[in-house]
Amino acid sequence: MVGFEVGAVPFNPDGWGPPDSAASGLIVPNHPSNVPFAPFSRSEKLGRIADWTRNMSNQGRPGSKQGYHADSAFDFSGDDSFATLAADEDSSFRLVDTSAKSHHHNPNRPKFNPRWRFNPHHNRSQLPQRRDEEVEAKKREAEKDRARRDRLYNANRSQPQRRESSVFKSSVDIQPEWNMLDQIPFSTFSKLSFSVAEPEDLLICGGLEFYDRSYDRITPKNCRPLERFKSRNFFKVTTTDDPVIRRLANEDKATVFATDTILSTLMCAPRSVYSWDIVVQRVGNKLFLDKRDGSQLDLLSVHETSQEPLPDLKEDINSIHSLSVEAAYINQNFSQQALIRDGNKVAFEEPNPFANDGEEVASVAYRYRRWKLDDDMYLVSRCEVQSVADINNQRQFLTLNALNEFDPKYSGVDWRQKLETQRGAVLATELKNNANKLAKWTTQALLAGADMMKLGYVSRVHPRDHFNHVILAVVGYKPRDFATQINLNTSNMWGIVKSIVDLCMKLKEGKYVLVKDPAKPQVRIYDVPQDAFDNDYVEEPLPEDEQVQPPAEDAEGVDASAAVVDAGDKDTSKEAAK
Repeated sequence: MVGFEVGAVPFNPDGWGPPDSAASGLIVPNHPSNVPFAPFSRSEKLGRIADWTRNMSNQGRPGSKQGYHADSAFDFSGDDSFATLAADEDSSFRLVDTSAKSHHHNPNRPKFNPRWRFNPHHNRSQLPQRRDEEVEAKKREAEKDRARRDRLYNANRSQPQRRESSVFKSSVDIQPEWNMLDQIPFSTFSKLSFSVAEPEDLLICGGLEFYDRSYDRITPKNCRPLERFKSRNFFKVTTTDDPVIRRLANEDKATVFATDTILSTLMCAPRSVYSWDIVVQRVGNKLFLDKRDGSQLDLLSVHETSQEPLPDLKEDINSIHSLSVEAAYINQNFSQQALIRDGNKVAFEEPNPFANDGEEVASVAYRYRRWKLDDDMYLVSRCEVQSVADINNQRQFLTLNALNEFDPKYSGVDWRQKLETQRGAVLATELKNNANKLAKWTTQALLAGADMMKLGYVSRVHPRDHFNHVILAVVGYKPRDFATQINLNTSNMWGIVKSIVDLCMKLKEGKYVLVKDPAKPQVRIYDVPQDAFDNDYVEEPLPEDEQVQPPAEDAEGVDASAAVVDAGDKDTSKEAAK
């Protein structure tokens, strides 16, 4: 067995550490001469441990605490024996920081903007060094770039462009023999302004029933089904077919004659998207603003100003035409349901001018009002109100209209969930999707001098059932306050009417048609023959029993009794246009 020889360990009687070899006469083997020891600890760099060859006469370091002396063999603060070696070691040494990352702002940190991201030098510096991870990182970067391009592409094909991609048809077929006289862009309408004095009532016809205030307390939790009034007749008579207007024209009461529906269409023209047309007849020094039989003005537009396109198929229950017919029926039925039907009516000077003797008519009053447009020019319009109420011992006129919800997927707001808690959000959504319709209703209430306009929120029982509806809520507004809320300027409205009237009064006697362009925000005036529109084919909506029936039961568990219409209730209501 090989032995192990332990060398001699010198003893230092003067202190700790090896003795001075020169003084003790001992020779430490393998000890380099005149080389001091460097300090060493776990937190320090390798180097000297101790130096007993230095001068021990130092009294202390400048700036050190009292009682501290720099005569320790372990103090190398003033020694630069290893300065060069330490500098070399510092240049190659890197300390790993395992502490928590600081979230303070670093001015030298690169900004992650698109220019930095798309810089190939930056991307290359961020990739790991391992080959397989580098390949994976490149794949991830490619996926991010592809997703970013897709987002930019979809953003460019934004909703307004999708809406404009829908091709709307003209409300009337433009014939080759028609001569276009003028073309007016809507941008010129926004600069018009005209103030009119308060109108005077020439005559009030018809009869009104009182409003049922219990409908103001309806909520989505205690909604009421919408009833159908098949026995009551509704009349949508044009201007020249009105016997009262003919009588007023013979009495030379005014120069221009129209109805509130036609005037509201003109006044709110800049908000319209769908095509519409108004027939203008110049007879002598009189001007009559008419509508065609079966005109779109008799119906109500739905989602006209929405960015979400509706189905193009006419047979679809959510198409533009189907929703317009449905909205017209809902509006008529709601205007009669929200009344106290006890036989108590407010009668006016003359009965309904369009009803026959013994015929049951809807609750409506026609106010023939006259406005002064110029020194020798007056305008008479037939305006409608649907109800009356006694509030604070004062009799007030009311207009009743209904907004209809057909499918929450199109509007993005479910009325049954939002009407109670976020009614403002529901109204804001309707103002975005039906800006023109709400503006026209407000304009008609202002023209009729109504003290209050009631808006009903009517929804389908099921999104695929367009026969049965429920009333979820009824909200009342003062027309002037609501006009301010929706940014409806009365001076601008009358400025549009005044400019159109002045333009038409310069034309020679004859028949003209004012058509809103289906694709552009502008209107055109055409000179048409006198017999135009006399033999137009009017397409009537199909009776309800011949239309597509709703599903008896769907996946959500809707009761069949709520989705299937009883055979006796499938008869359509009376025609809107007579």
